[in-house]
Amino acid sequence: MGKGKKGGKRMSRKQLQERLQTFFSSQGNRPLSFREIFRALKLDTHPLKMLAIDMIEEMAWDDFLVKVTDSSYKLNTKGQVQEGTFLRKANGKNTFLPDDGGTPIFVSERNSLWATNGDRVKVSFMARRQHHIKEAQVIEILQRKKDQFVGKLRVGKDFAYLITPENIFASDIIIPKRKLKGGKTNDKAIVKITQWPDAEHKNLVGEVVDVIGQTGDNDTEMNTILAQYGLPYVYPKAVEEAANKITGEITPQDVAEREDFRSAFTCTIDPHDAKDFDDALSIEKLDKGLWQVGVHIADVSHYVTEGSVIDKEAVKRATSIYLVDRTIPMLPERLCNFICSLRPDEDKLAYSVIFTLDDEANVKTYRIVHTIIRSKRRYAYEEVQQLLEENGVVDGTGEPAPVPKNGEYKGENAEQLITLDRLAKALRKKRFEHGAVKFDREELHFDVDEKGKPTRCYFKRSHDANKLIEEFMLLANKTVAESIGKAKKGRKAKTLPYRVHDNPDPQKMETLRQFIVKFGYKVKTEGTKGAMARSLNKLMDETEGKPEAKMIQTVALRAMMKAKYSVHNIGHFGLAFDYYTHFTSPIRRYPDTMVHRLLTRYAQGGRSANEKHYEELCEHCSEMELVAQNAERDSIKYKMVEFMADKVGETFAAHISGITSYGIYAEIDENHCEGMIPMRDLSDDYYEFDERNFCLRGRRHHHRYQLGDAIEIQVAGANLEKRQLDFSIVE
Repeated sequence: MGKGKKGGKRMSRKQLQERLQTFFSSQGNRPLSFREIFRALKLDTHPLKMLAIDMIEEMAWDDFLVKVTDSSYKLNTKGQVQEGTFLRKANGKNTFLPDDGGTPIFVSERNSLWATNGDRVKVSFMARRQHHIKEAQVIEILQRKKDQFVGKLRVGKDFAYLITPENIFASDIIIPKRKLKGGKTNDKAIVKITQWPDAEHKNLVGEVVDVIGQTGDNDTEMNTILAQYGLPYVYPKAVEEAANKITGEITPQDVAEREDFRSAFTCTIDPHDAKDFDDALSIEKLDKGLWQVGVHIADVSHYVTEGSVIDKEAVKRATSIYLVDRTIPMLPERLCNFICSLRPDEDKLAYSVIFTLDDEANVKTYRIVHTIIRSKRRYAYEEVQQLLEENGVVDGTGEPAPVPKNGEYKGENAEQLITLDRLAKALRKKRFEHGAVKFDREELHFDVDEKGKPTRCYFKRSHDANKLIEEFMLLANKTVAESIGKAKKGRKAKTLPYRVHDNPDPQKMETLRQFIVKFGYKVKTEGTKGAMARSLNKLMDETEGKPEAKMIQTVALRAMMKAKYSVHNIGHFGLAFDYYTHFTSPIRRYPDTMVHRLLTRYAQGGRSANEKHYEELCEHCSEMELVAQNAERDSIKYKMVEFMADKVGETFAAHISGITSYGIYAEIDENHCEGMIPMRDLSDDYYEFDERNFCLRGRRHHHRYQLGDAIEIQVAGANLEKRQLDFSIVE
């Protein structure tokens, strides 16, 4: 030990550097902690250890090493040239995201080679300047993410221009006048790039593909949102024609091959303005206190055959899109609103899960079968809710209707609906006891006039009638997933698309724990899925009705992972199900159609489907779901700005709904419209962003803006073009 110390004292900086380089080079791609390095190189004096740490950090700065954690590093084996994705920002702070998901690297505009957002690129890392961040330059564009852009036309004397709303290009796209396709100044249009900038040409040149319409017109603005996300706003003629050729006729053979439920009491319960009825419920009383409940789902796969022109379009879309004032359906209108839709008093083909339940909603038996049904009644949620409340149900308590004094419930089909509600509440209770997470989210809704102009903005809560349907759909989805996923011992489960939801992000859960402890709450950040979920539910119960409730729920939601589709089952954390899929909405979701087809195939003795092919379809469906959600959010933002446009200058009570490094988001209490107060408007102090505690803190006066705080705001601006509301704080 003494010799080691002596040797350590005599080791020069150069010798230590050589030993570190040799040691890291001999360890390949393995991360090495400081402790391992000190032990291996016999660095056993404090000065020598400190010198080694300084040198390792310098080696990481020079890209010889890669930092893994605060106390571990590994050899950089990637080299100077890498491939990945280019992310373009309107403020010029572009980044390169390596394929391995490493740290994003800054790319200046002059080094971007005119790459656009999402392009696959090859970059070369630049020599690091002292005290400067790491930079890369694009040396080749491997694949363009898109070559069509949406914006507003400006038509001049000799040329026309397309101005994109994001202002992501250094210059506007030039359009020769002969390529305008009739577009005029202020028209919204889709333009295809015909010439990208290069060494000889500095401008983007394009041609108009489609003129969407005049800026400000409601249809134009909604279609512009769809076009910006590459989503279709018209149905291809060939697909419409193929759908029109489908007669929808139910043959004697169809009836013979199916279980007949036309005599059972069956109904649909949907929003009052729904046209596509995916699902219906039937209920019949059996002997010994048992109930037969049928969850009947539109048999889309009977009409849409795999590989057909309709199917190809459905795959491309993957989901229906719900903008504020319209639905862009996955399937042609003839199918989604007529032939497949479970309309009242019409014989319909369905794929059904038939349950035998006892009075406590325990599943005694089930079967998954093709059926023929006839809905006796089409209910809106509001009608069922009213019937439940007239029979003594108190919404939101989870308690079923009390037994009637005279032995009869009030209202048409009351006994059937009240029994379904009671069974649904028993299922819900068991689900939460098993560890399902209790997030009752509210959705922002608009009432619009015949021109699409918003007249009212409000939050819509989920009532008992909504939860009745939801609970039986969850049961059907879970049962279908288990029927395939729970393979017999020694056998591999057949391929099926699952709806999976991973455990919460551990780092974000730790942030939540540290944040809520200030309010006197606790939450588990590790342990079993069930223990963590129950801990989250306890937190939601404890905060209910408290001023900090919404803020804590927001932070908790941020810790949750996004649900997605995959053939690799990892269970569903939020629902506390080991197996879960989507079976109940094939009219509006393509994964449900995939599940229907595979169930039919396996019921007929078919072999397991190609896992790789179905995983690719799952990835595509997950991606399209996110794109559709973004388009839906943009339509909400547009209507929000439109609704507030005549209220500029007015003041409102609000609360802080988001904190970022560039400003404060605030939500108006009265109508739930959200706007932003830019950091530059907070002129009373220099504010620092505390990301961990979700607040801005003044450096001089120590004033704090905290997530959830009540504030008074004035509407400072409403920019429809950018879909942006600007607020200022009223002191």
